[in-house]
Amino acid sequence: MPLALLLSRIRLPPAAMASTRSASSARLVRASRAEANPVVREVKRESSVSFDISKPESPSVKRKRVKRELEENGEHPVKQVVPDIEDFRYDKTKALISSIKVEKKARVSAVIKETLLMSMYHQKTKVTIFEVGAPENWEAVLRGIKNMRLSGQAPVDTKGCEKAGSLLPPKERRFAVLISTMMSSQTKDEVTHAAVERLSENGLLDPDAIVRTDEAMLANLIKPVGFYQRKAQFIKEASKICLERFGGDIPDSLNELLALRGVGPKMAHLVMSIAWKNTQGICVDTHVHRISNRLGWVFREGTKQKTTTPEQTRISLEKWLPKDEWEPINPLLVGFGQTICTPLRPKCDMCGINNLCPSAFKESSSPNPKQKKTRSP
Repeated sequence: MPLALLLSRIRLPPAAMASTRSASSARLVRASRAEANPVVREVKRESSVSFDISKPESPSVKRKRVKRELEENGEHPVKQVVPDIEDFRYDKTKALISSIKVEKKARVSAVIKETLLMSMYHQKTKVTIFEVGAPENWEAVLRGIKNMRLSGQAPVDTKGCEKAGSLLPPKERRFAVLISTMMSSQTKDEVTHAAVERLSENGLLDPDAIVRTDEAMLANLIKPVGFYQRKAQFIKEASKICLERFGGDIPDSLNELLALRGVGPKMAHLVMSIAWKNTQGICVDTHVHRISNRLGWVFREGTKQKTTTPEQTRISLEKWLPKDEWEPINPLLVGFGQTICTPLRPKCDMCGINNLCPSAFKESSSPNPKQKKTRSP
């Protein structure tokens, strides 16, 4: 029997016939799509199952490869509208930079806000700024102190640094003033004057002689000056500088004097005034510092509070005291502090300006030793 006739007589179940018809129709649809889109047909034809187990391409490398292939085929890649999943990766560096930018913006905003608030506050509130000016009745106070100092009985009048080497030639006298000033720190005038006399008796008021002298011997000669061992070292170093750089003379500028070890602002201003007759500032020692505050002559910058250092006192005094008073104010107040306005128990009852002094009678004027407790019998 022919094969065709045999097949025609075979009866298939309805489900099989339906699946056969659907498979045939699917093949017809795919064929029609392939004919309509040759590119798709070509891709389907070339596709195959790959079992490549090598390291997969990274997204960035894949994008570059696809772009290159499209360019080679004369096609232009379509701009990606939806960002790649890699764009959402957490980048620590970017996150840190972003947080820093946010923090900076917050700080700037806070500063601007504070500035605006302060500006609004100052517009509504009167802000008091203390300007340093000449204190009230300062001229009358200064005249009163000068009258009390006419006797010239204070130690500074006969044994101060300005008296050192008074009988020597100018160059030798300037060196003696420098050495005396360097020893005067935290030392009474009488002790300093005696040390200068001992140096003079041993021919050591000369830089060359001091350089050739043993440091221990020098320290022994100026003892009991405060910190005599350290001061002996500083004096020896200063003498060497005077020889090597100034021909045996002393520096003639404030900055060069301050460059010497053991010479502070007070000493430098004093040496400039006495040795070179060139007053560039007020010499403020412990007496000038104490008395200026007691009189209410000096204040810290922009406040009504007392100064706490001699340098603050100098700056405050120089803002209002006439310059022709800068040189004499030091020995004037030093002598006043040595005799009447003493550090402890000032003699306010003997002071001729106690009616003008804001500190008069506010400190104990008589000894107040601690009384020992005694048991009653």
